Amino acid sequence: QVQFVESGGGLVQPGGSLRLSCAPSGIIFIIYNMAWYRQAPGKQRELVATITPGGSTNYADSVKGRFTISRDNAANMVYLQMDSLRPEDTAVYFCVAGLNHWGQGTQVTVSS
Repeated sequence: QVQFVESGGGLVQPGGSLRLSCAPSGIIFIIYNMAWYRQAPGKQRELVATITPGGSTNYADSVKGRFTISRDNAANMVYLQMDSLRPEDTAVYFCVAGLNHWGQGTQVTVSS
């Protein structure tokens, strides 16, 4: 059974930073593309960033230059460093392995 431990969410002021962490288990981590999605209240889920097993990355235009996805294949961890946060980044952030394995989500709130 695939399980995720997500952490790092919380409340931060505009312009601040947060680092999300995700530790999936029950999968062969090194063969999976990993991603972060988010869902804001009343909006559809959107793809934030992806990373291949080899470390190639892609980002949504809305977060380019502010967010950084990374992974540690030896530790089975994936991260999302979020800098220069804006109120519109407020959402539940989900760690995703492949296409079908989703974490439970962690809340990020950007507010003064």
